[in-house]
Amino acid sequence: MKPNRVRRLLAEGKTPIGHMLMEFATRGMAKITQRADLDFVLIDMEHSGFDFGQVNDLLSWYKATPVTPFVRVPSSDYDFIARVMDAGAKGVMVPNVKTPEQAKQVVDAVRYAPEGDRGLGLGLSHNDFVRPNPRAYMAAANRDNLVICQIESTEALDNLEAIAAVPGVDVLWVGHFDISQSMGIVAEFGDERFISVLKKVAEAAKRNGLAAGIQPSSQEQAREWMSYGYNLISYGADFAVYASALESAVRELRS
Repeated sequence: MKPNRVRRLLAEGKTPIGHMLMEFATRGMAKITQRADLDFVLIDMEHSGFDFGQVNDLLSWYKATPVTPFVRVPSSDYDFIARVMDAGAKGVMVPNVKTPEQAKQVVDAVRYAPEGDRGLGLGLSHNDFVRPNPRAYMAAANRDNLVICQIESTEALDNLEAIAAVPGVDVLWVGHFDISQSMGIVAEFGDERFISVLKKVAEAAKRNGLAAGIQPSSQEQAREWMSYGYNLISYGADFAVYASALESAVRELRS
């Protein structure tokens, strides 16, 4: 089983750096992101047009790299989570987790018994089509895979400690646009109320032995948010990074 690079780096006290794939599902992305020395990618199914076949292809191509692939599923429903895990995802990001009960639902879908209730489909893509020893594999997968809960609402903030305390949750991840919208200050990332929330989530993660994740879109944002305690960083989305670089280059050429 390919090791989870992110879990190893977090255990070493380091900050894994990743990137979100939302537009480009081509076979070259695995090696392109490896060239950039990324630790992980987030393959998005919430806001992208990716279908399951494209996600499955990406997960297969990432097996040829040391980059760890996670999938952001559209919801906490079991059928979404089970399919991407069996396709080879090393964990899932679930949007808009609002309650500890929802967080437990996610954990149950990702982890095998006795820590969860994931169904056994062995010898598939996640096992490289080789049937493993069931007990050994289940224990190894439970240790290795990551559960990332997105905190994106004031309701989630009210339940923050309870969500963080659910056994099997590994990461509290702030969806900064959504949480600012829920607070009535959409995209006002310099607002002291927003900054207070960022600090609150990072502190809750640290208190409960979890990682704190976020996706800045600039170096300035990254430095600021990392200073609050965020130690799992996805730098931008593929289309945004590409568009910004192309726009800048074209502007310079026209000048």
